[in-house]
Amino acid sequence: MQSFDDKLNSILLNVEKPARYVGGEWNTPDMTKHREGDFCFCFPEVYEIGMSNLGVAILYDIINKEPGFVAERCYAPWHDMGEEMRKHDISLFSLETRKPLKDFTVVGFSVGFELLYTNVLYMFDLAGIPFRAKDRDESYPIMLAGGPCSVNPAPFADFFDVIVCGEGEVADLAILKIVTEGKKQGLSKSEILARIKNVQGAYVPALHKDGETVVKAVIPDFENAPYPEHPLVPNIEAVHDRATVELYRGCASGCRFCQAGFWYRPIRERSAERCVALAKEMVESAGFDEISLCSLSTSDYTGLEQLEEGLSAFCKEKNVNLSLPSLRISSFKPEMAKDVKKNSLTFAPEAGTQRLRDVINKNVSEEEIEKIAVAFEAGYESIKLYFMMGLPTETDEDLDGIVEICKKLKWLYYQKRHKRGLNISVSCAVFIPKPCTPFQWEAQISLEEMHRRQMYLRERLRAVKGVSFSYHGAETSVLEGALARGDEKLSYVVEKAYKLGAKFDCWTEYFKWDVWQKAFAECGLKMEDCVGAIDTDKALPWDFIDTGVSKKYLLAQRNLAYQGITTKNCREGCNGCGANKLGRCTIC
Repeated sequence: MQSFDDKLNSILLNVEKPARYVGGEWNTPDMTKHREGDFCFCFPEVYEIGMSNLGVAILYDIINKEPGFVAERCYAPWHDMGEEMRKHDISLFSLETRKPLKDFTVVGFSVGFELLYTNVLYMFDLAGIPFRAKDRDESYPIMLAGGPCSVNPAPFADFFDVIVCGEGEVADLAILKIVTEGKKQGLSKSEILARIKNVQGAYVPALHKDGETVVKAVIPDFENAPYPEHPLVPNIEAVHDRATVELYRGCASGCRFCQAGFWYRPIRERSAERCVALAKEMVESAGFDEISLCSLSTSDYTGLEQLEEGLSAFCKEKNVNLSLPSLRISSFKPEMAKDVKKNSLTFAPEAGTQRLRDVINKNVSEEEIEKIAVAFEAGYESIKLYFMMGLPTETDEDLDGIVEICKKLKWLYYQKRHKRGLNISVSCAVFIPKPCTPFQWEAQISLEEMHRRQMYLRERLRAVKGVSFSYHGAETSVLEGALARGDEKLSYVVEKAYKLGAKFDCWTEYFKWDVWQKAFAECGLKMEDCVGAIDTDKALPWDFIDTGVSKKYLLAQRNLAYQGITTKNCREGCNGCGANKLGRCTIC
């Protein structure tokens, strides 16, 4: 009989990008050390995307630094590899030691986006692991999920034994230790899960009782939280192939549509000194030629000027580019861009008129939008602008405002540079009402209305020379909205869709709208019912999670939205959202 390695090696040259499946990256930890317990981190997307995920990199680093414990990785095989694995009876395996997933102590999935749900089942399927926790006996690993989608775990809760709601830096290692010790003691799975239930942030669906609260897991000491100083170097080019330094978590702006801004509260910053040290160590150990400063709004970071000064000489000496993504218009200054490569800057006005920006609490005035012109003084000739379509109370006049902003910026460019040629890339997403936001009760506009508004804006932007326009798919936006706020019945829709052929739904060319429509119909559900308005008195599937931000605060913000009244930035004073009870906000 062929060995596993022989079988695997025999198919690698038959698939696209075999380097996705071989492991052995530079900076891979020692996999020969003693194993009391092992954890396989799974990311339900292809290698190039998964290798760019900061959350997985942090957790992988934490467990591998713990004596006696080992973490490995697994990503979703591309279509061709999946077919070859089925043909040759190869079970889904880890990259580091080629160990089958079903032989690990704990298998954890990072679920960062609703359209990844079918890929989770795809990986379960290739691993030979039954989809639903109730169908798995003691021989299977503890199946764990975490990531941004844990804000509403209801649509995928039945697939997992444990879901970590919140940040996993402490919880994941604690769970691995409990499982390992429990197995040593001969405890049953239910006995082990009962112990796990006591870990902050751990939601155990099989043992959860009505009325119980799961308190979101939060890292209180963000300054000294573990961070991967020696990151893995991908075998092939990753989507974000660079040293990424996380400046802070949370956001002070309080945009009423933004889930991340509320979910990651309290706001916690790292010092500029610590960020400089991390950036230098990552570049030295991995050879990256770019440093990306990561946060929800980089230009709001308190120590940004000090950080740039600390990295300026180093970047010049090493010929490393310093990237500044996620900039807030009102806090951008020309000096922020003095040492960065002059490619393009990205800003997010989100809405075309002041009226609508007030509704969504995007504290950006018309005068501040004009401040984008300071980037032209810094040498930039290309600007990316992010907007959202379908926001509550939006009208066509608000869409016209997007066109006017583009015209104004082109005129300002001409005033500053005395020439034409500014390139503006406009990207417009569809508003999706997300849990843990003031707009979590809102209705999403209909599919037909999405198409109409997209065509309306496209036609008007065509008249502005030098402006390119892209927009998110309307059908995927409807599906994302349905899955974002769905309850446990949606797990049957996800399973049915996968069995009908849905996977890699994030990829436009593989998204199967007809399959999802059929899946909803066969489960006796209507997708449009899942994206309609929700009564504010109705119990929500995620109400059992204490996110720190009170429901009362979210409702108050919703009421202010309909009055067009803004709330001050948290950096100007605490607004009393409640998140401080889970850890001290470092900017208040």
